[in-house]
Amino acid sequence: MKKTLLLFLFLISQTFFSQADCSNALSVCGNSDITYSPTGIGAVNESLGGCLTTGEHNSIWYKLTIATSGTLTFNLVPNDPNADYDWAIYGPNVTCGSLGAPIRCNAATVIGVGAATGLDMTSTITSAAGGSTTPYCQFMNVVAGQTYYLYIDNWVGAGSSTTAPFSLTWGGTATLASPFTDPALQPNPFVPPGVPATNPANPREILICTSPAIFNFSSLTAGILNSNPNFVVSYHTTQNDALAGTAPITAPITVNTTTTYYYSIHYQDPANPNNPINFCRQIGPFKFKLGNITAVDKTLFACNNNKAGTAVFNLTLAAVYTSSNVTIKYYPTMANLNAGTGEIINPTQYTSAGGIVYAFVKTAEGCSDIAEITLSFYPEVVANDAILRFCALQQNVVTAVFDLTTANVTSQTGTTKKYYKSLQDAVSGTNEIINANAYLSPNGVVYVRVIDANGCYTIAKITLQVIPPVYSTVLKDKVICIEDKTILDAGAGFDGYEWSTGATTQIISNVGVGTYWVKLKTGECISYQTVKVYPSEQPVVTSIDISNTTVTVNVNGGKAPYKYSMDAINWQDSNMFTNVKRGDHVIYVKDSYDCEPISINIVVPNLINVITPNNDGVNDIIDYSALANKQNLIFNIYDRYGNKIFQADKFNNYKWDGTSSGKKVPTGNYWYSVTWNENDQKNTLFKYTGWVLVKNRE
Repeated sequence: MKKTLLLFLFLISQTFFSQADCSNALSVCGNSDITYSPTGIGAVNESLGGCLTTGEHNSIWYKLTIATSGTLTFNLVPNDPNADYDWAIYGPNVTCGSLGAPIRCNAATVIGVGAATGLDMTSTITSAAGGSTTPYCQFMNVVAGQTYYLYIDNWVGAGSSTTAPFSLTWGGTATLASPFTDPALQPNPFVPPGVPATNPANPREILICTSPAIFNFSSLTAGILNSNPNFVVSYHTTQNDALAGTAPITAPITVNTTTTYYYSIHYQDPANPNNPINFCRQIGPFKFKLGNITAVDKTLFACNNNKAGTAVFNLTLAAVYTSSNVTIKYYPTMANLNAGTGEIINPTQYTSAGGIVYAFVKTAEGCSDIAEITLSFYPEVVANDAILRFCALQQNVVTAVFDLTTANVTSQTGTTKKYYKSLQDAVSGTNEIINANAYLSPNGVVYVRVIDANGCYTIAKITLQVIPPVYSTVLKDKVICIEDKTILDAGAGFDGYEWSTGATTQIISNVGVGTYWVKLKTGECISYQTVKVYPSEQPVVTSIDISNTTVTVNVNGGKAPYKYSMDAINWQDSNMFTNVKRGDHVIYVKDSYDCEPISINIVVPNLINVITPNNDGVNDIIDYSALANKQNLIFNIYDRYGNKIFQADKFNNYKWDGTSSGKKVPTGNYWYSVTWNENDQKNTLFKYTGWVLVKNRE
């Protein structure tokens, strides 16, 4: 089974080449690949037997312990095709010094292209003598618990003088014993120290802040073992020491960036110190790399919104160090940084005026540097308060529709504007005015948030002024005679006129009774003003009083003073006409408007002043039955004390025969009145009064 880390599975004696002796054979742990370059022989030139008759040349001995039964093969490939490798396997369960003849042996001459040798599943031979060209022997059937020795020799002799490393991989169904392949022993993967080098083929690198530096290797152990129990890590300055577990580094030493160091992992069976798997080692190289860092001073910009004098800075956006695996702490002063006090706890939301804060950058290896972060404000958004004046609405003259977007609050380019009813809304950015180009409002203020490309803003105030309508002070309602015409003058000083008649002049003429309007333009505003031309109210004759030959006309309505006439030619101021002849007449009345006069027909009756109710057929009664068609006709008789003694009506056919309550009244003078409402549009009240002498004789 291959491992992700290179397994060097050797047990090494004190001499540099002692691994070439059988007694100190390297334990093969698991079916991991092996790469090695043997040089020379061990302390003892072993008696090999079998196909190997010329002794050792450049040799290495391995010890194999079978973990699970099955077939076993291997493939040995020189790194140089001109290198000739021979090999032999001894066992099972033999000891050095009594190995006996090898059970598999191959000394075939295999150089050139395809100079590989080993065990495979197709060969049928168990041994190949020198000079043979059969590079592979037959596989082995092995049983768990068995132990074998594998001898490998880079032969140098006639026809071959090349020495080169070899690579060996295992095959077949059997497995070799190893603590590194048993999940019960190694539940977690080992973690090599450091980080991969730029070239993955090079050793991993551990950063140090200075070189040379004192380093405590034991600080790496916990990370490498990754909580795997019963494993031990040692550290060495050579690969051979790491393979053999010799000359471990046991105290902090001075290290540099040029030397390659090695870690070596092996299992320590707590119940059996002689367990073969205890001799398995897994090693790996690593180097130190200078990791001192340089933090870069940076400048951060933020918004001094609405000239608040402070801004919210995200200190973590200052790229003082671009690599990963560092911690950065921020301090308001260098004194705080040096003392490790007053750390800025929330660097992503740091509220501050302009100035300098300090970043302390530290790597996992303890390398550190300090950078200055200059806190600056973006250029302020330039905005100024403004006044907007818009024309009042005709239907509600205290309001106007304002286009807020026309307010000249800034000449700065690249800005956007948002509008709000209150300063608080503008600061918080809530309740934005959506219809900013058609905002209905009376006199008042709104606020505009002016935002630049950096997202910074300032707030300006827009004062809203409703331009009141300007009306004509000379254009007044008029009263004219209904048959007359007049002129209407809107007055001078306006920028334009538009009348309901279509005229566009200040004055319109030949205007009759009616309602008119005119649009008066002042600047860009238009005021809508109406004017009415009323017909004059005609006077009304409310009653006519006729007393003998005197006619009194009672008038109201219209506009006093009134003029009176009985021929529409000669007019008088008095409402009384005297010495009016008996018969029909027309009375004319006009008021101060001097319009067409009104007229009313009257009758001055031929009054009877004496009756002698003696049934002689002459002047026996007063008879007003001729007026029976008048409305509300009433004929009353009064004595000299003003007491009504008789009322003539439709039941007595509007006649009086000088009686009261069926009795003749005494001879004497009596007053009477006759009233009715004329059958005209106004139901004019007529009243005739006079006196009558009643002569009653028995």
